[in-house]
Amino acid sequence: MMIGKRGAATTAISAGRADAISIRGASLTQDLMGHVSFTQFFYFLATGRQPTEAQSLFLDMSLVGLAEHGLTPSVQAARMTYAADPAALQGAVAAGILGCGTVILGAAGLCRGLIDEVLAGQAEGATVAEAALAVAHAYRAAKKAIPGYGHPLHKPLDPRAHRMIGLAEEMGVAGRAVAAAKALTGAIAQAWGKPLPMNISMSIAATLYDLDVPASVIRGVPILARTAGLIAHLGEEAETPIGFLLAATAEDAIDHSAPFPETKA
Repeated sequence: MMIGKRGAATTAISAGRADAISIRGASLTQDLMGHVSFTQFFYFLATGRQPTEAQSLFLDMSLVGLAEHGLTPSVQAARMTYAADPAALQGAVAAGILGCGTVILGAAGLCRGLIDEVLAGQAEGATVAEAALAVAHAYRAAKKAIPGYGHPLHKPLDPRAHRMIGLAEEMGVAGRAVAAAKALTGAIAQAWGKPLPMNISMSIAATLYDLDVPASVIRGVPILARTAGLIAHLGEEAETPIGFLLAATAEDAIDHSAPFPETKA
């Protein structure tokens, strides 16, 4: 029995034969290899369209800005997994990727949804400031965390977000999404009673939204970026291992409060 809706049994992404490989209708060897960067290829592969210069630039910025975050939980999981089986690089990378969620790294898709909420308020006649304030108050009243704002380290601003938004405005590609993201910064400070800086997840969502980058690509950017960071950490783990040290340090740092059973004579 089939579960779910059945779609057409087709794929437009790639096909191969003995003497050629087609990617979205282009020749892999003649049109793409040696002609496009990996970022350009990623966008073309995902959408079937060549990216504009601005799309390529901001996708590159997003990937570079997200690739490395230090010894985050996903990196620690990857390094400990690699320590347990150095032959299974793919397993260690997978362990790290599975740690990419909405709390760490994976909020860009949620940020796009937040922007949509502000834009919907504007469509109903509110100014961007009014729409942003209404959204911020709604999240605050519901006691919901608001994606794309706040950072445990970067205060009073996230330098990565500051760079992306600033460059978008300088290049003249900032539009309604960037305006919504900036309006939310002030609205959130008012609703929360304290400033919460825009973080890189929101700057990625806003700039790529204004550049008409599809939502599916925006959601995939953090995963693609983190893969590069994980490979770097696992290369270092092979040379200077700390995976077992991370595990031992966690063991020592946690108070095991459950009592031991009494020893029977």
